[in-house]
Amino acid sequence: MKEIVLNGKKNGMAVLLGVIAIYILGVLGVLAFCAHPWGGRIVVLVLSIAVLALGWIPLCGLKVLKPQEALVLTLFGKYLGTLKGEGFYFVNPFCSAVNPAAKTRLNQSADVDGGKTGIQAALSAASQATGMEAASKKISLKIMTLNNARQKINDCLGNPIEIGIAVMWRVTDTAAAVFNVDNYKEYLSLQCDAALRNIVRIYPYDVAPNVDTTGDGQADEGSLRGSSEVVAGRIRDEIQARVAEAGLEILEARITYLAYAPEIAAVMLQRQQASAIIDARKMIVEGAVGMVEMALDRLSENKTVELDEERKAAMVSNLLVVLCGNRDAQPVVNSGSLY
Repeated sequence: MKEIVLNGKKNGMAVLLGVIAIYILGVLGVLAFCAHPWGGRIVVLVLSIAVLALGWIPLCGLKVLKPQEALVLTLFGKYLGTLKGEGFYFVNPFCSAVNPAAKTRLNQSADVDGGKTGIQAALSAASQATGMEAASKKISLKIMTLNNARQKINDCLGNPIEIGIAVMWRVTDTAAAVFNVDNYKEYLSLQCDAALRNIVRIYPYDVAPNVDTTGDGQADEGSLRGSSEVVAGRIRDEIQARVAEAGLEILEARITYLAYAPEIAAVMLQRQQASAIIDARKMIVEGAVGMVEMALDRLSENKTVELDEERKAAMVSNLLVVLCGNRDAQPVVNSGSLY
């Protein structure tokens, strides 16, 4: 379905003034006949009554659009065209607006309460619950943000993680959005879920050995936590490929939440803590060995004291215990001779 933009329809004010003028003439005709019931012609009365009875029909063709709004119109089931842009329009009074997603409410901007706040939102919700208010058939062309619900997905290593994304999108082809899919909002939400699962299962949560995330057959350091920009870009491209037929454009996708699932979060935390402790101990040992080497070299250069291999081994052992211990060492003073 190709979109057809209706141009030259911004004559709603002229039609409104014309209808008001015709109603005034009709009222004057009725008053004139009533003033001279036998002198006036019966034709004037009939025409005046017909104008008063049917003059409201052109008013059904008046449409008001605000900036970044569109209205898809059909005439007896046939796609007539789309009104785009702000203005006061007049179209065929028998046209009907179509928007299958008008009543769909997703967790996204400008779609929860229709832009109303406070008392207006409460009154609107109450009226919709009682069926007193019909949903607007206008299609928003603004950039909207879909905050997709968190999902539990297994990464490439099989670890369950929870991830959520925010997708910035907008409607670019109103005809495709209305006629190519049943409900373009629900369609977008489902495609976001599917694309997210397809991309997340390629990456590990953290950097892991022997994992190929690019598909080139070589291991790399890609991960959900460390390559969030790359992952978000791939998610955006995946969603765009899926919703192109629905006339939607995906501007951006961002990861808003990323964590291990609760059932393994504690174990993974202990693993990270153990890894951090090992790295810290490795750094301490490397520093301690360097300090011991420096101390032995300085003693040898300055010839402060002559140590045999056994005494050097004891000195190294004592220094490593002092430098690598978790607590401060309690020195023992040797008041006797060295040998």
